[in-house]
Amino acid sequence: MKLNVGNLFKRKEAEGTVVVNLKDASSVTTKEETSQVSTDVSNNKNESEIIEETTTTCPKCKQVFSKQEIKDNLNVCVACGHHYVISADKRLRNLVDKGTFKPLKCKVAFTNPLEYPDYEDKILSLQEKTGLDEAVLAGTAKIDGYDAVVAVMSSKFLMGSMGIAVGEKITNAVEYADKKKLPLIIFTASGGARMQEGILSLMQMAKTSAAVEKFNNNGGLYISVLTHPTTGGVTASFATLGDITLAEPEALIGFAGPRVIEQTIGQKLPEGFQRSEFLQEHGFVDQIVPRDKMRETIAHILRLHSKRGK
Repeated sequence: MKLNVGNLFKRKEAEGTVVVNLKDASSVTTKEETSQVSTDVSNNKNESEIIEETTTTCPKCKQVFSKQEIKDNLNVCVACGHHYVISADKRLRNLVDKGTFKPLKCKVAFTNPLEYPDYEDKILSLQEKTGLDEAVLAGTAKIDGYDAVVAVMSSKFLMGSMGIAVGEKITNAVEYADKKKLPLIIFTASGGARMQEGILSLMQMAKTSAAVEKFNNNGGLYISVLTHPTTGGVTASFATLGDITLAEPEALIGFAGPRVIEQTIGQKLPEGFQRSEFLQEHGFVDQIVPRDKMRETIAHILRLHSKRGK
């Protein structure tokens, strides 16, 4: 299934009509008629159910906000700045210049090397749900007028796990950036290697790392942006090989989880261990950048490293 990326940057349809998708009818109705349908449905729900559908409780400050309010604020809590998960396409819309994103061609055939039960059905379901063909979206774009190759991982697609297809798409993006002498920007969000593909998923660590090393040796600029969560084999490969490493606030970044480490070493870990602030303090992250400042920060880095002025 291919993502119709053109729809990412299209303006909303003119107000006044909406399509109501019903099993026994597919007609265009006015906003007033649709509003009446919504009212009729809502009347069958109790008040608490309606509130639950339209509000969210921030997991950090515990305050209640409308979901629309959070959505309009780039999926960031308006009170405490907690960063909610954001979809790959929305992240792209807020990062790149409008209408400039062009996906890279990299079709990878589905494979189920371990014949994992229901694996293909799960992938097909996620493709339908997210609009992505895999857990990473990669292409070329302009950011404040500067050309770049951008890859964005999606934690909404099987927790952004890295299997054969993800490894190939990341490698293809790195190689394209190397060939075209473009800066490379990768937003990571992953639970690690994909268990359904066994050892073949782990091999993607070496594959992506080798591509980044070649890109680096050829003088390419690689900006790695670590978002919540970036863990496992992704952290242990291309995610932490950037020339410049940025991170979103309070993102979980590490290889094994804190609980596993504590059980292994028999010691209590420091408070905030594996969060982006802790990693910045210990030199693993160059700068923590809130989501609303990310485009500005990356554009500034591209400007500093550009061969042309602006």
